[in-house]
Amino acid sequence: MTRRIVRAVCQLAALTVFSIVVVYFLDSRFRVLPSAIHNVMPAHHPGLIITDITVTQCSSVNLLSSCKLDADLWHRIEKDLFLGSGWVSSAYVHVQRKKEEELLADDKVILDVKVGRLDPSSGQKGQENERWESRPGGLWLKRSAKRHASDSAKAITAVDVLFGADAVDPRPGWETLDHALLLDKTGEIQEARVSVRRGKPSPPAKGIPRIRDNGKFKIMQLADIHFSTGTGHCREPEPADLDGGKCEADTRTLNFIGRLLDEEKPDMVVLSGDQVNGDTAPDAQSAIFKYAELLVKRKIPYASIFGNHDDEKTISRAQQMELIETLPYSLSMAGPGDIDGVGNYYVEVMSKGSSKHSALTIYLLDTHAYSPDERTFKGYDWLKKNQIDWFKKTADGLKKAHEGYSHIHMDLAFIHIPLPEYNNAELPIVGQWREGVTAPGFNSGFRDALVEKGVLMVSCGHDHANEYCALSPDETGNPALWMCYGGGAGFGGYGGYGGYHRRIRFFDIDMNEARITTYKRIEYGNESELARKIDEQIIVEGGKPKGL
Repeated sequence: MTRRIVRAVCQLAALTVFSIVVVYFLDSRFRVLPSAIHNVMPAHHPGLIITDITVTQCSSVNLLSSCKLDADLWHRIEKDLFLGSGWVSSAYVHVQRKKEEELLADDKVILDVKVGRLDPSSGQKGQENERWESRPGGLWLKRSAKRHASDSAKAITAVDVLFGADAVDPRPGWETLDHALLLDKTGEIQEARVSVRRGKPSPPAKGIPRIRDNGKFKIMQLADIHFSTGTGHCREPEPADLDGGKCEADTRTLNFIGRLLDEEKPDMVVLSGDQVNGDTAPDAQSAIFKYAELLVKRKIPYASIFGNHDDEKTISRAQQMELIETLPYSLSMAGPGDIDGVGNYYVEVMSKGSSKHSALTIYLLDTHAYSPDERTFKGYDWLKKNQIDWFKKTADGLKKAHEGYSHIHMDLAFIHIPLPEYNNAELPIVGQWREGVTAPGFNSGFRDALVEKGVLMVSCGHDHANEYCALSPDETGNPALWMCYGGGAGFGGYGGYGGYHRRIRFFDIDMNEARITTYKRIEYGNESELARKIDEQIIVEGGKPKGL
């Protein structure tokens, strides 16, 4: 009997270890996520009502303190309010919640939440009779005297935590409270802010990119915006003495992007990697929400891929994409689970009117981060064979459907890390080549696959101060592929090459003529410089790459 018990225990232990190994292996390939990953994401449970909120604070040197409450009563939002910088202190927001149909007549539900040192009703005319309940961290809760049938429409139904003085929440029905939680910690990056949702969740709007009635379509490429948790610190801003040298990286970048969104009115935005400066963004969600809010409030569809910095010292690509996919107007997708990387997908831009035919296909692929074989190939990673095979198979599969379009269908591509072919000084270029091309040391052949499948242009980021387009020829010397850089747009990433001014690239597409014109706009200059289109050029004419 003892041997049987020992054998059963060993088998159970082996099965448990095997399961953990399988889940870890799948996660390392971005397939199946362990439940621990979902704990760091906001808790969205349709039909739940929040009945209480509190904050716990604990110390690792005080064995009597704990940041855990009864798990049967409280749900903990798995974000340390000190973002791991509290040395010996941690703090967490907890919520009590119930399914709406399980609420009893005497249950209280939360109708409003505020943060401050004083009772919100103090000194407020007409609010003397309102009752607010105090909680740790400066939280004040207004709860109903008892459950009412109409509460679900105005009650707090979800709670999340964001960070930074510039924290925003682009999700429908969500609102970030004006004041940060009052904690025993200073420092702007640690400004923990509660975000709440009122009422029942509504599905996010999903814009369908479509050619305008005049046959035009404009793409804004945002390359290397490098957002942080909090307002961020500028790196090598130009000019350095602007506003007395005071420079908040994300604030200045957001103002730049917002200005051009309003002036250029793009139909779609492609974020080509390093949206998150992982080293300074312990809460990537807060960084992602900042760029999303700019686009969501303007109802502009957007698609994103990752760079080498997005997931450094913060949540993984898979976790970030899981969040981005749920945001309004996001076209982003994790892509097939059986190939390398996260964010291998394509976007179809539909023909004008109510047509169901694609006029333009945009391929987006994950170029990963650092070389997996540093001894042989130093520097950066490369597109893998199964990614290239997926691209070729997908292009072949779409070909027949694209034949239904009455004009010339065109294909474009976006990546983060440049292809090795960018590093060819003999190619004709338009724009500035200011720094060394940090392409992979191994050439996996993606440029040739793009040409083979008729892609007209590929644009990348990564090298911030390079902002040229290079014309790559075919074997007979005819134009085959334009290879462009977006040019670094963010002040959280480096500049520092010959007085480099941040800039943003646009692709102005005229489907009537099957023509693509590209140009850049700069962040700083006099009135005429700010309005000017830099290095404007036609790269595609009649559906074919155009030579210089």
